[in-house]
Amino acid sequence: MSIALISAADSNIGKVRSSNQDSGYAGYRMFFVADGMGGHAGGDIASAITAQRMAQMDAEYATADDAGASVLARILETNQLLTETVANHEYLSGMGTTFSGVVFVEDKAVLAHIGDSRIYLCRDGETKQVTTDHTFVQRLVEMGRITEDEALVHPRRNVLLRVIGDSNEPPQLDFNVLVTKPGDRWMMCSDGLNGYVSDAIIHMNLSSEQTPEEVVDVLIGEALEAGAPDNVTVVVVDTVPAELSSVIERTAKFVGSAVNDVVVNDVKAKSKTKDSQDRQFISESGEDFNRIINETERSVQFRKLRQIALILSITGLVVVAAWFGYSYTQTKFYVAESGGQVSIYKGIREELLGFKFSQVYKTTDLSLMSLPAYQQQLVAKTIYATDIADAYRIIDRLKASVPVE
Repeated sequence: MSIALISAADSNIGKVRSSNQDSGYAGYRMFFVADGMGGHAGGDIASAITAQRMAQMDAEYATADDAGASVLARILETNQLLTETVANHEYLSGMGTTFSGVVFVEDKAVLAHIGDSRIYLCRDGETKQVTTDHTFVQRLVEMGRITEDEALVHPRRNVLLRVIGDSNEPPQLDFNVLVTKPGDRWMMCSDGLNGYVSDAIIHMNLSSEQTPEEVVDVLIGEALEAGAPDNVTVVVVDTVPAELSSVIERTAKFVGSAVNDVVVNDVKAKSKTKDSQDRQFISESGEDFNRIINETERSVQFRKLRQIALILSITGLVVVAAWFGYSYTQTKFYVAESGGQVSIYKGIREELLGFKFSQVYKTTDLSLMSLPAYQQQLVAKTIYATDIADAYRIIDRLKASVPVE
């Protein structure tokens, strides 16, 4: 089944960064985002080179396999180009980029993904992420070392395990082919969106009746409202019945760094600005990965031990406080009724969660019914004593109030 495509794309530098290292593309059959890394000097170059070269593959393909093979071949060529660029310009060392894109072939969507940018699909009112983040923390989640909530605040959350760029290993992309249909809405975004805008807000907008352009504008606005500490790039594609293709204005559009010509200065040395949120790349098969895994294990174990120690300390304080509190109650006495007899109680009359803080200390031979009505009411309501001697004096006074027959 043939489909037509309506798309929109935009990119924003955000409120903190001094340059936009994101690139995006909304074309005829191909759509993608590329989020550069490598500091101020290299991130924008890496994403722009990748975007401009990948956009050349925006074409009609006979099959999904053909599209996937062409995309992979161009990714490998681009990776080689980035590696050579770094070799010739040392100040670009460490530069790389993510890539998350879709090529539409008839009713097939060919997904190519590497890094931590994302692809979402909204269908029949349900939105789901259809890519997996290639990050250190996501790997820890998959290994059961940390929870998804812990991943959000983990100190290594900016470490990537797969990128295109300055690496000793060829890029390992995830490829997937999904069937698409009219009414589907696809979104590609850099982590400047999903890192600061909740899944609920993303779903609310993707499932709305807004146009792709409106959705892009609103979501970038949400990222800016959240502080936008990172660049944010969003590409939205709606699939519609093929018969609408004649009324759809189709133009290809670059956004972000890819809008500009790529210029690599011939500089022998250049300082690289380091930002606390700049991402790093480590190979999953390298020594650094195992070292960080071990560091994380020790950190998790230490945190658990610290939590256990804290719980034990708090529990100990609660037990000590409870013991002192209970001991204090056992210095108190009062007079009340027990089994129809006037009795002396040790403790206080209050209860907590069904636990009583008093017990009968002595049951006297004085019957409650033998007392005058007023004294019966006093005993029924409880007569508090200052100590045990005072409790016995209260008993003596009650006995003295019994009428003589």
